[in-house]
Amino acid sequence: MKSNKEFIIPFIGLKVGFHDFNFEIHDAFFEEVEYSIIHKGNVTVSLTLEKKETMLIGEFQIGGTVSASCDRCNDPLDVPVKGTFRLVYKFDNETSDDESLIVLHPDAYELDVRDNIYELITVSLPARLTHPMGECNEEMIELLKKYSSQPESVEDDFDDDDDWDDEDWEEEDDDDGDDDPVDPRWSALKNLN
Repeated sequence: MKSNKEFIIPFIGLKVGFHDFNFEIHDAFFEEVEYSIIHKGNVTVSLTLEKKETMLIGEFQIGGTVSASCDRCNDPLDVPVKGTFRLVYKFDNETSDDESLIVLHPDAYELDVRDNIYELITVSLPARLTHPMGECNEEMIELLKKYSSQPESVEDDFDDDDDWDDEDWEEEDDDDGDDDPVDPRWSALKNLN
Protein backbone atom coordinates (compact mmCIF):
# COMPACT_ATOMS: atom_id res chain seq x y z
CA MET A 1 0.00 0.00 0.00
CA LYS A 2 1.26 3.45 -0.89
CA SER A 3 1.95 6.15 1.63
CA ASN A 4 -1.02 8.14 2.88
CA LYS A 5 1.09 11.22 3.62
CA GLU A 6 -0.98 13.47 1.37
CA PHE A 7 -4.10 12.63 3.44
CA ILE A 8 -2.50 13.14 6.86
CA ILE A 9 -3.06 16.52 8.48
CA PRO A 10 -0.78 17.29 11.47
CA PHE A 11 -3.31 19.47 13.30
CA ILE A 12 -1.13 19.91 16.40
CA GLY A 13 0.79 22.67 14.60
CA LEU A 14 -2.32 24.46 13.32
CA LYS A 15 -3.60 27.61 15.01
CA VAL A 16 -7.17 27.80 16.28
CA GLY A 17 -9.36 28.81 13.35
CA PHE A 18 -10.07 27.74 9.76
CA HIS A 19 -7.65 25.90 7.47
CA ASP A 20 -8.23 24.81 3.86
CA PHE A 21 -6.99 21.59 2.24
CA ASN A 22 -7.55 20.28 -1.28
CA PHE A 23 -7.24 16.71 -2.52
CA GLU A 24 -7.28 15.33 -6.06
CA ILE A 25 -8.59 11.76 -6.05
CA HIS A 26 -7.67 9.56 -9.02
CA ASP A 27 -7.74 5.87 -10.00
CA ALA A 28 -4.83 4.85 -7.72
CA PHE A 29 -6.82 5.98 -4.66
CA PHE A 30 -9.64 3.51 -5.39
CA GLU A 31 -7.27 0.70 -6.44
CA GLU A 32 -5.74 0.73 -2.95
CA VAL A 33 -9.10 0.20 -1.23
CA GLU A 34 -9.90 -3.49 -0.74
CA TYR A 35 -13.30 -4.56 -2.12
CA SER A 36 -14.05 -1.05 -3.38
CA ILE A 37 -17.31 -0.70 -5.28
CA ILE A 38 -15.67 2.19 -7.15
CA HIS A 39 -13.14 1.16 -9.79
CA LYS A 40 -11.85 4.51 -11.04
CA GLY A 41 -12.51 8.14 -10.48
CA ASN A 42 -11.61 11.75 -10.86
CA VAL A 43 -12.87 13.61 -7.80
CA THR A 44 -11.92 16.90 -6.20
CA VAL A 45 -12.28 17.18 -2.44
CA SER A 46 -12.09 20.50 -0.60
CA LEU A 47 -11.80 20.36 3.17
CA THR A 48 -12.24 23.34 5.46
CA LEU A 49 -11.01 22.27 8.86
CA GLU A 50 -11.96 24.41 11.83
CA LYS A 51 -9.68 23.86 14.79
CA LYS A 52 -11.16 24.56 18.20
CA GLU A 53 -9.71 23.95 21.65
CA THR A 54 -11.59 20.68 22.20
CA MET A 55 -12.48 19.47 18.72
CA LEU A 56 -12.02 19.77 14.96
CA ILE A 57 -14.87 20.38 12.53
CA GLY A 58 -14.38 19.33 8.93
CA GLU A 59 -16.55 20.60 6.06
CA PHE A 60 -15.96 18.37 3.01
CA GLN A 61 -17.07 19.39 -0.48
CA ILE A 62 -16.92 16.59 -3.06
CA GLY A 63 -17.38 16.82 -6.81
CA GLY A 64 -16.40 14.68 -9.76
CA THR A 65 -17.09 11.42 -11.55
CA VAL A 66 -16.41 7.82 -10.54
CA SER A 67 -16.69 4.52 -12.39
CA ALA A 68 -18.62 1.64 -10.82
CA SER A 69 -20.43 -1.46 -12.09
CA CYS A 70 -23.99 -1.26 -13.35
CA ASP A 71 -26.36 -3.17 -11.04
CA ARG A 72 -28.28 -4.44 -14.05
CA CYS A 73 -25.62 -5.59 -16.55
CA ASN A 74 -22.37 -5.31 -14.55
CA ASP A 75 -20.68 -3.17 -17.24
CA PRO A 76 -18.72 -0.06 -16.19
CA LEU A 77 -20.82 2.99 -15.51
CA ASP A 78 -19.70 6.60 -14.99
CA VAL A 79 -21.53 8.21 -12.08
CA PRO A 80 -21.32 11.87 -11.06
CA VAL A 81 -20.74 12.44 -7.34
CA LYS A 82 -21.38 15.67 -5.52
CA GLY A 83 -22.04 16.62 -1.94
CA THR A 84 -21.21 18.63 1.15
CA PHE A 85 -20.59 16.80 4.41
CA ARG A 86 -19.67 17.77 7.95
CA LEU A 87 -17.62 15.57 10.26
CA VAL A 88 -16.79 16.45 13.85
CA TYR A 89 -13.54 15.09 15.33
CA LYS A 90 -13.74 14.96 19.11
CA PHE A 91 -10.98 14.06 21.57
CA ASP A 92 -12.17 11.34 23.95
CA ASN A 93 -11.52 7.79 25.15
CA GLU A 94 -15.07 6.58 24.52
CA THR A 95 -16.43 5.59 21.11
CA SER A 96 -19.54 7.09 19.53
CA ASP A 97 -22.41 5.64 17.51
CA ASP A 98 -22.93 8.93 15.68
CA GLU A 99 -21.73 8.56 12.07
CA SER A 100 -20.77 12.21 11.80
CA LEU A 101 -18.75 12.18 15.04
CA ILE A 102 -15.28 10.67 14.94
CA VAL A 103 -13.53 10.11 18.24
CA LEU A 104 -9.77 10.74 18.37
CA HIS A 105 -7.53 9.64 21.21
CA PRO A 106 -6.69 12.59 23.50
CA ASP A 107 -2.99 12.19 22.62
CA ALA A 108 -3.60 12.30 18.83
CA TYR A 109 -1.62 14.91 16.95
CA GLU A 110 -2.54 14.17 13.33
CA LEU A 111 -5.63 13.35 11.32
CA ASP A 112 -5.79 10.82 8.45
CA VAL A 113 -8.76 11.77 6.26
CA ARG A 114 -8.25 9.06 3.60
CA ASP A 115 -10.96 6.69 4.91
CA ASN A 116 -13.32 9.60 5.56
CA ILE A 117 -12.95 10.78 1.95
CA TYR A 118 -13.61 7.27 0.58
CA GLU A 119 -16.73 6.86 2.74
CA LEU A 120 -18.09 10.28 1.77
CA ILE A 121 -17.59 9.55 -1.95
CA THR A 122 -19.32 6.20 -1.50
CA VAL A 123 -22.36 7.68 0.26
CA SER A 124 -22.62 10.23 -2.58
CA LEU A 125 -23.48 7.39 -4.97
CA PRO A 126 -27.13 6.78 -5.81
CA ALA A 127 -28.80 3.77 -4.17
CA ARG A 128 -29.11 1.99 -7.51
CA LEU A 129 -26.33 2.22 -10.10
CA THR A 130 -27.82 1.52 -13.53
CA HIS A 131 -27.42 2.64 -17.10
CA PRO A 132 -30.39 4.48 -18.59
CA MET A 133 -32.90 2.07 -20.16
CA GLY A 134 -31.64 0.69 -23.45
CA GLU A 135 -27.96 1.40 -22.75
CA CYS A 136 -27.17 -1.80 -20.82
CA ASN A 137 -25.18 -4.68 -22.29
CA GLU A 138 -27.81 -6.45 -24.41
CA GLU A 139 -26.07 -9.83 -24.09
CA MET A 140 -26.30 -9.66 -20.31
CA ILE A 141 -29.95 -8.58 -20.40
CA GLU A 142 -30.75 -11.57 -22.66
CA LEU A 143 -28.93 -13.92 -20.26
CA LEU A 144 -30.85 -12.48 -17.32
CA LYS A 145 -34.12 -13.04 -19.17
CA LYS A 146 -33.09 -16.57 -20.11
CA TYR A 147 -32.16 -17.68 -16.59
CA SER A 148 -34.67 -15.64 -14.59
CA SER A 149 -37.70 -17.33 -13.08
CA GLN A 150 -39.76 -14.37 -14.33
CA PRO A 151 -38.05 -13.34 -17.61
CA GLU A 152 -40.66 -10.70 -18.48
CA SER A 153 -39.79 -8.75 -15.31
CA VAL A 154 -36.01 -8.53 -15.79
CA GLU A 155 -36.10 -5.02 -17.24
CA ASP A 156 -39.07 -3.97 -15.11
CA ASP A 157 -37.19 -4.78 -11.89
CA PHE A 158 -34.62 -2.14 -12.74
CA ASP A 159 -36.91 0.44 -14.28
CA ASP A 160 -35.73 3.89 -13.19
CA ASP A 161 -39.30 5.20 -13.24
CA ASP A 162 -40.54 2.49 -10.87
CA ASP A 163 -42.42 4.12 -8.01
CA TRP A 164 -45.43 3.70 -5.75
CA ASP A 165 -47.70 5.65 -8.10
CA ASP A 166 -47.72 2.85 -10.67
CA GLU A 167 -51.05 2.39 -12.46
CA ASP A 168 -51.24 -1.22 -11.29
CA TRP A 169 -50.87 -0.22 -7.64
CA GLU A 170 -54.09 -0.28 -5.67
CA GLU A 171 -54.51 0.27 -1.95
CA GLU A 172 -55.71 -2.73 -0.03
CA ASP A 173 -59.24 -2.44 1.26
CA ASP A 174 -59.89 -3.60 4.81
CA ASP A 175 -63.61 -4.09 4.13
CA ASP A 176 -64.89 -7.50 5.17
CA GLY A 177 -67.35 -7.49 2.29
CA ASP A 178 -64.89 -7.71 -0.61
CA ASP A 179 -65.07 -10.70 -2.93
CA ASP A 180 -61.33 -11.48 -3.02
CA PRO A 181 -60.52 -15.07 -2.10
CA VAL A 182 -59.02 -15.28 1.39
CA ASP A 183 -56.51 -17.89 2.46
CA PRO A 184 -58.42 -20.25 4.82
CA ARG A 185 -55.59 -19.98 7.37
CA TRP A 186 -56.25 -16.23 7.75
CA SER A 187 -59.98 -16.91 8.14
CA ALA A 188 -59.25 -19.37 10.92
CA LEU A 189 -57.03 -16.83 12.68
CA LYS A 190 -59.79 -14.21 12.61
CA ASN A 191 -62.03 -16.53 14.63
CA LEU A 192 -59.53 -17.02 17.47
CA ASN A 193 -60.94 -14.17 19.55
